[in-house]
Amino acid sequence: MTTTTTTRAAAVRVSGLTVRHRRTTALDAVDLDFDSGVHGLLGPNGAGKTSLIRVLATVATPASGRVELFGGDLASSRDRRAARRRLGYLPQDFGYYPGFTVREFVAYVAWLKEMPAQATGAAVERAVERVGLADRIDAKIKTLSGGMVRRVGIAQAVVNDPQLLLLDEPTAGLDPEQRVEFRSLLRELGEQTTVVVSTHLVEDVAAACTEVTLIERGTVAYRGTPAALAALGRDGDEADGNAIERGYTTALRAHRDGPGRGVRR
Repeated sequence: MTTTTTTRAAAVRVSGLTVRHRRTTALDAVDLDFDSGVHGLLGPNGAGKTSLIRVLATVATPASGRVELFGGDLASSRDRRAARRRLGYLPQDFGYYPGFTVREFVAYVAWLKEMPAQATGAAVERAVERVGLADRIDAKIKTLSGGMVRRVGIAQAVVNDPQLLLLDEPTAGLDPEQRVEFRSLLRELGEQTTVVVSTHLVEDVAAACTEVTLIERGTVAYRGTPAALAALGRDGDEADGNAIERGYTTALRAHRDGPGRGVRR
């Protein structure tokens, strides 16, 4: 008797991904895959984090390489449109209509994602409640604080219960209490979906992520768990930040000292 084992495709897989902005190479032949859980993208400004998020969100086209979402590639406009129905995306600077209420804006994004009309009302209310804005759902966005607007951005990203959630600097503008609440939401979402979070805040990764990918100068410098990253910094000077911050610095320096030396699991 022969037993056949079926391997489920990762939600995200990129192979040889290269992204260029004019003469600058933002990502250089990157190989990565992400499955369920919360995956943190760390790295200095300009390292290539946003470029990766934009490619995965189907709003940017790579110079070369292969991108697969949910087991299929993004070769055609039809493939990209189908993928967009299954993902949520919060860019670092997201556009919105100031005169819309929170309800109207999140419902508009649900329509763009081709959600069934009969399910939209309840989905909008659920998304807004998840980000703590239920009492402001009928307020115009132009009356909200910067932190509240950021939470509206998170609500529109999760309104369709995406299988892949892409967040670029999602905690920018949030106060400490809101960041703690957001980390809890991330952990909840990561139990059932694939979440990729680009951030420069190491403490957010330590608190919410199941895996860390450190990108430096368009290449992968480190891949592993937050605990493993923190272990790299436990022998450092206690005055130089906490263990995971020191681990981040250690991994960066190891990668800069020689290709591949900073990549660990």
